[in-house]
Amino acid sequence: MRVSTILGARPQFIKAAVVSKKIREKNKEIIIHTGQHYDDNMSKIFFDELEIPKPDYNLNIGSGYHGFQTGNMLIKIEDILLKEKPDIVLVYGDTNSTIAGALAASKLLIPIAHIEAGLRSFNKNMPEEQNRILTDHISDYLFAPTETSEINLKKEGISRNVFKIGDVMYDGILHFSKLASVKSMIISRLNIRDKYILATIHRAENTNDISKLKNIVQALNESGKRIILPLHPRTQKYISQYNLKISSNVSIIHPIGYLDMLMLEKNAEKILTDSGGVQKEAFFLGKPCITLREETEWIETVNNGWNILVGSNAKKIIQSINEFLPQKERKNYFGNGDAADKIVNILNKGLFINK
Repeated sequence: MRVSTILGARPQFIKAAVVSKKIREKNKEIIIHTGQHYDDNMSKIFFDELEIPKPDYNLNIGSGYHGFQTGNMLIKIEDILLKEKPDIVLVYGDTNSTIAGALAASKLLIPIAHIEAGLRSFNKNMPEEQNRILTDHISDYLFAPTETSEINLKKEGISRNVFKIGDVMYDGILHFSKLASVKSMIISRLNIRDKYILATIHRAENTNDISKLKNIVQALNESGKRIILPLHPRTQKYISQYNLKISSNVSIIHPIGYLDMLMLEKNAEKILTDSGGVQKEAFFLGKPCITLREETEWIETVNNGWNILVGSNAKKIIQSINEFLPQKERKNYFGNGDAADKIVNILNKGLFINK
């Protein structure tokens, strides 16, 4: 089996770390990196420390408006697929890299496998929601991480080749959290001795809206807690553009690799984020999560009481930082850590049958 894997953003690198390893045991993989995340701390470091095979192609697309970014990816990915002639194209999640890869494959009649199929926030204003819906409806193999995602697909009339296989990020957590404990020096490097809140802010709905970003920064400043904030380049840009002031209780650090991020998550008192991946990592690691959104595609974490949605309301954010604590035991929604094995076995079997 010849697989073209299309990646472009940090969460996809993490998922590929476990899936690509399984693919390459018995199959040929061609990795196409779109360059959607192009900062070394957002891209190269992940390939290095997670031992992901180096990309066969790096498109160096960079940032830009959605049409520019997706269109350029589509043109370049199509050229590569015509040259490489893969048996299947593998895409992850909900980024512009995802939809560009899926569209390129669909037009060329190459089967598409979508990992993290069926996720829905039910907010079509989010580009991620648009990408995941469109990708699901043109995919040939849909790997749903949870029962909820499987049900979402059925409600949209998608039932053929839907496989509930668990979450590949859980596979990664089981392996890389142990590695992080050995290799990461971030706690000593930052001289962390007391309790802290870990925060991440990167979604366009928060960064591009001055009132939302202002409210979030205000809440961090007024929380009275030590907050560690690895700052995404987009967030840094808008904080500077809006001339927002950061108080001394908030420690801004550069974007970090996955192992350092895991160590900060493991040692945090609570986690404050607008990232879907970080919400899950918080749940896997048993950390209360405060989500800076009005909705989430990972509704299981909310229903289980380990995640609370506060949007950009400064009062709710501060109250949750000081008071929110889970009241239930965590349930197992995300599988047994063998999702990557299941994906590769299903693809190998399915492609053999289809031929």
